[in-house]
Amino acid sequence: MDVNAMDEATRGDKIHLRGGPSLQERLLGAGFGIAALFFADAESGVSTFVSIAIGAAILGYAALATDVLWSISANGIVIGRMRPFGRPQTRVIRRDDIAAMQVQSDKTDATDFRILLRLSSGDCLLSPPIAEVTRVSETNNMIADLLRLPHGNPPANPMDAANTEMRIGNPVRKAAGSRTRILALIIAGLCTIPYAYKFWSGLPLSTGEMIFPAVGLVIAFAVFRYAYALAGTSWIVRQGELRIERMSRGAVPTADTISGSDVEAISIECPPEGNCLVRIELRSGKKLWSPEIGTQAQARAVSDEIVRRLGIAPEKVRR
Repeated sequence: MDVNAMDEATRGDKIHLRGGPSLQERLLGAGFGIAALFFADAESGVSTFVSIAIGAAILGYAALATDVLWSISANGIVIGRMRPFGRPQTRVIRRDDIAAMQVQSDKTDATDFRILLRLSSGDCLLSPPIAEVTRVSETNNMIADLLRLPHGNPPANPMDAANTEMRIGNPVRKAAGSRTRILALIIAGLCTIPYAYKFWSGLPLSTGEMIFPAVGLVIAFAVFRYAYALAGTSWIVRQGELRIERMSRGAVPTADTISGSDVEAISIECPPEGNCLVRIELRSGKKLWSPEIGTQAQARAVSDEIVRRLGIAPEKVRR
């Protein structure tokens, strides 16, 4: 039974939770894997083995990663698993077999919320991520109602639309800039080691030994100088306004507030090497990028909530 068949087999009120890499992610992974294999040097020994291992692992993930679909209805849950190569697998969980349900959050990823099911047999099943990260509480309640289970208390979700203030990104703190400054000092100290060693040994410095440590010192100085400004931003979305908090270069907290009338366009960006984020173009010409959010579906859900709260006109929303 394929995914489309599962969709048609659970007509009526139902909720779908999907997991697994998208086609874009598979193609990107395949490209990185092929590049790693292509640049492997047969004469470089260990580095060749590492390049081949990394390339093969990335290609294997892109080709064999499993797509998972949970179709949740009043009768229970149909779990489908599919690979690009291989036969689909289907498992049916009856509603009477479910003993308890709760939402779990990933401590390392603020946008990752999943449904944990405890079955009467003692088994535990973890769902794919909830795509609409702004509707975690609502999705939890809908699933609980379908399965006739207690709603429970979902973990705190700063990006949930049920919150009066929806926060994107961690609160900006001075401690983050202080840690960056300490790291910059460590890098600067390491860059002086070649100079100190050559000086005490009475040895001449090569061109590379003069250039690279000097470049490292310049970078370390720039990082130290702008450490607090590079500590990141935090977006707080309220009804009618967006507050953007950041730290100045002098470690002074600052904040800007914009309204829907200030927005020229809003869209999402998904760079190949990182998580998706929301981009806002102001009528003044200034561009703003939110802290990283997660997948394309999660970033779109956050963008839609910003549009709703700020009252941004539909023609300004870019897909």
